[in-house]
Amino acid sequence: MVHVERRQLSWRRAIGHKALDPAREALALDTIYDCASLTKAVVTAPVMARLMQTRTLTPETRVRALLPAFTGGDGVTLRHLLTHSSSLPASLPLDFAWSGADEALALACISQPTHAPGSFFRYSDINFVLLGAIAQRVTGLPLDVLALQWLFQPLAMPHSGYLPLQRFRAADIAPTEWAEGGRMLRGQVHDPTARRMGGVAGHAGLFSTAADLARYARMLLQGGELDGVRVLDESSVRRMTAVATPAALPERRSLGWDIDSPFSRPRGKLYPLGSFGHTGFTGCALWIDPYSGCFHLMLSNRVHPRTNDTIVALYEQVATLVAQSVQGFDFQNVPGALPRR
Repeated sequence: MVHVERRQLSWRRAIGHKALDPAREALALDTIYDCASLTKAVVTAPVMARLMQTRTLTPETRVRALLPAFTGGDGVTLRHLLTHSSSLPASLPLDFAWSGADEALALACISQPTHAPGSFFRYSDINFVLLGAIAQRVTGLPLDVLALQWLFQPLAMPHSGYLPLQRFRAADIAPTEWAEGGRMLRGQVHDPTARRMGGVAGHAGLFSTAADLARYARMLLQGGELDGVRVLDESSVRRMTAVATPAALPERRSLGWDIDSPFSRPRGKLYPLGSFGHTGFTGCALWIDPYSGCFHLMLSNRVHPRTNDTIVALYEQVATLVAQSVQGFDFQNVPGALPRR
């Protein structure tokens, strides 16, 4: 599924099949996808931005002040978690039996940084497991409820949320991979950590459609407002999407989004530095360029029926083709774009 949009013009196509195994199924425009790590940018980042907007939290709030059980040191802040500069391990261990959000949080809290906070970049699901728990601790509401009340209902994104089988038929959802016990995951989150947590987590668990995600991207390009409904202040959107990594790091991330890192292939070869986006392991990508007012998203279940080939190169090809299709905008000379390193 590919959606391309610039201002009032949009293009969306369903390409390929919804399922291949055990039988081929036609792909529909309203197919619901497991968005994997797009959860970080579409749910957790704006939830944290809203908490910072109300000054409940700041980027410099220390994790231990919010989660006293956290043993990773007093120096780890929300900025470090959101920019993946905490140097915490990439993921929670899966080599022994555990289940539930409480056990996941306990494991996250005893995870140890390998470098001084702010001195090393490592993309880490643990960062966002902690952020999801912090959002719940501060508000008293689970992350799935926060996402629904603060984002999806106000933005009229009816097919977005966690635990989709509570609201939709399995047939409406693109399947992902054969899992343990010989069952096909369909409506159950593909990410094994999020699945052990019950399907709701800060790093994965979001299911959505191209139409819904387009509304979310449109809101960001319009400074936090869509169709007369405001979900974030303009200043909050700017802070959430601007470079926030420590200056010493070559990787550039915002408070939840990728800008210039080894994971930036969906930026393609033409989008300027300062555009931002994110990917998901299942084969999803969203990239937004505030300079041209263009965005594109690509949703796939590339892990179906089993995780094999990568589509990282395809991310770049699609993004480059999208930028090439934008007429009347010079991507080579963009005032305000970040310098290349």
